[in-house]
Amino acid sequence: MWRLGFILHLFIGSTLAGIGVIFALATGFDTLSPILMAATVGFLAAIPVTWAVAKALYGDT
Repeated sequence: MWRLGFILHLFIGSTLAGIGVIFALATGFDTLSPILMAATVGFLAAIPVTWAVAKALYGDT
């Protein structure tokens, strides 16, 4: 399950980080610090999402 989780985190983490960056830019935060913070929060928020998706795909209940 760890391998699947790492692969999924690459995709889910980059997607949520991208959503965070777009949200930051759309709300007017266009300097480096808020953009990096939004990307970091999105990437870290992907950890529980990845865990849930990997668990559902792998079949562990």
